[in-house]
Amino acid sequence: MKITLPTPHMSDEGYEKEYIKEAFDTNWIAPLGKNVTEFENEMVKFLGAKEAVALSSGTASIHLGLKMLGVKQGDIVFCQSFTFSGSCNPIAYCGAKPVYIDSEITSGNMSPIALKKAYEKYPNPKAVIIVDLYGTPANYDELLPIIKEHNTPILEDAAEALGGKYKGVYLGLYGDCGVLSFNGNKIITTSGGGMLLVNNKEQKDKVVYWSTQSREKCLWYEHKEIGYNYRLSNVLAGIGRGQLKVLQKRVDKKREIYATYKKRFEGCKYITMFGEQKDSEPNRWLSVISLKNTKVKAMELIDYLFKNEVETRPAWKPMHMQPVFKDCDFFSEKQVGSTCQDIFESSICLPSDTKTDLKDIEFVAKLIIDYLEKNS
Repeated sequence: MKITLPTPHMSDEGYEKEYIKEAFDTNWIAPLGKNVTEFENEMVKFLGAKEAVALSSGTASIHLGLKMLGVKQGDIVFCQSFTFSGSCNPIAYCGAKPVYIDSEITSGNMSPIALKKAYEKYPNPKAVIIVDLYGTPANYDELLPIIKEHNTPILEDAAEALGGKYKGVYLGLYGDCGVLSFNGNKIITTSGGGMLLVNNKEQKDKVVYWSTQSREKCLWYEHKEIGYNYRLSNVLAGIGRGQLKVLQKRVDKKREIYATYKKRFEGCKYITMFGEQKDSEPNRWLSVISLKNTKVKAMELIDYLFKNEVETRPAWKPMHMQPVFKDCDFFSEKQVGSTCQDIFESSICLPSDTKTDLKDIEFVAKLIIDYLEKNS
């Protein structure tokens, strides 16, 4: 594809190379070292977080976050249905049962209406996973009072939302723990990696312990708990330190891309820009549109764009529609059907790579408008 969805974007200044070179020069290639420690410290300082643990992926971070919140075999965990499977697979790792919650139409994030319905049947879930979808914050003003009424711990999945804010507070800080992702397509990347944001040193030490195979402080290898090989390597953490230096640049470019699409689509009756939340500053990781008033289907438009060497994809297929989760409970905010299924069937993720020239974004927008006007 000539025009792509997000791909890794290293800094022009070469910050990443400096930190990687230091790791090699000092022979610290293992999942510990200065880069790991400083990446955590620098992220804490940037976000205003309390503590952070650098891990091998966002999914690993969710797994250990759920474990830290006490999720065990047979527990109920509420999770947004409209998300990537990495948000909910760790529920199964814990032996717990996911219960899926519908979306609100504005942001695509968890619906307060559907959440209330879920609590009527399951008043005591062990945890709630709230996702900041495509970099747009969830509706925390309405969600948090509902959840606090039931004293349910919150894991905030901000994997797609680093650098975004809700009411002036960085995303990742709205839960009892928060998760970031540095996968190759994220706003900054370590190739693969993630981070768990926690509230104190005791929690951090416990997560580090689990992530390094739960090894006791003995000369020999002593294990009293099941552990995991989840710690981020010192080399990849070096990439992360360099990327963090250009995070604001990446957020600014993502917002420029979104604004370019929005301005271009203003006069088109067939398109709505997706992902709005009051009092928020989304990072606009992915620009997404929803089709309306047209007989053109999302997949038809996607196929047309692929033929023109423009990479797009459907919005996330809701988890309650996935074969692997077909037996899980789901709560819709509607009487018939669901909002998240409607979004999935009508929405398209557009090229949002920070290396893309805005002229190419204009070209993509024109392709879409011309096709819809011709075929609607």
